[in-house]
Amino acid sequence: MKLKRLTLTALFAALCVIGGLIKIPSGIGSLALDTVPALVSAAFLPPVFAGTAAMLGHAASAMNAGFPLGPLHVIIALEMFVIVIAFARLHKAGHDLLKWVFFIVANGLLAPLPFYFLISPAFFIGSLPFLLLATIVNAVIAAVVMPVIQQAFATRKGQLR
Repeated sequence: MKLKRLTLTALFAALCVIGGLIKIPSGIGSLALDTVPALVSAAFLPPVFAGTAAMLGHAASAMNAGFPLGPLHVIIALEMFVIVIAFARLHKAGHDLLKWVFFIVANGLLAPLPFYFLISPAFFIGSLPFLLLATIVNAVIAAVVMPVIQQAFATRKGQLR
């Protein structure tokens, strides 16, 4: 079972890397669809493993963009780790609407808050609309894809028996 979990984590992390190559136009080059696979992974992996996929996905997206915020991407990757863990826990607990509201608020509004103090209020205010838009785009795509993949997996699992 451990090998299956690690393999799925690696698969979702790789999908996050691919999603990181699909950029969302903004003033920040690292906004991308890297979170969609991590959110979907919450349906198949324990929360810590889903968070790991999100963290690796952000790191790859930032690397592809040339690390526009430098070492501050470590903070963002850790935030993604924590946010996706909480999202996965809400998913496992059956809080279907709350998990999406939490993700949008946490990732789109709360996660950028440290940059108000670390960079500048102007950077925070200027980047917030793009971050919120990218968060909503990632959430909508994941919300559409997640039930389809879960259903396909359940159907496939039933056919194998």
